[in-house]
Amino acid sequence: QVQLVESGGGLVQAGGSLRLSCAASGIILSITRMGWYRQAPGKQRELVAITSDGSTNYADSVKGRFTISRDNAKNTVYLQMNSLKPEDTGVYYCNIETRQGPYWGKGTLVTVSS
Repeated sequence: QVQLVESGGGLVQAGGSLRLSCAASGIILSITRMGWYRQAPGKQRELVAITSDGSTNYADSVKGRFTISRDNAKNTVYLQMNSLKPEDTGVYYCNIETRQGPYWGKGTLVTVSS
C-alpha cells in the first residue's frame, strides 16, 4: 500500500512563503514523476508543478515564484512557494506516477490572505 502524506500548508499573508512537503511510503516501484496540483474553491484541480528525470515544469501562474524539488532517497517532493498571492489559495495535492500507477495525497490547505 502506497501512502502520500503532505504537510506544510497553513495561513499566510500575501507576499509570504510556505514550503510544502510530500513523503511517499510503502512498496514503490520506480517513481517516474512527482508533482503538485491544487484546487481552489469552486474550480477544477490544476497542475502547479511537476518534476521528472531532472526536468521541471510549472504553471504559468507560478513561474518565478514556486520551486519544486525532490529527494529521491527519501521519496519526498517539496514545493517552495514564495511571493504568495490570494489567488494561490486552495488545497494542494501531491501526486506521484509509478510503474504501479498514479497515487495522490489527501491534500493540504493553503490560505493566502490579502
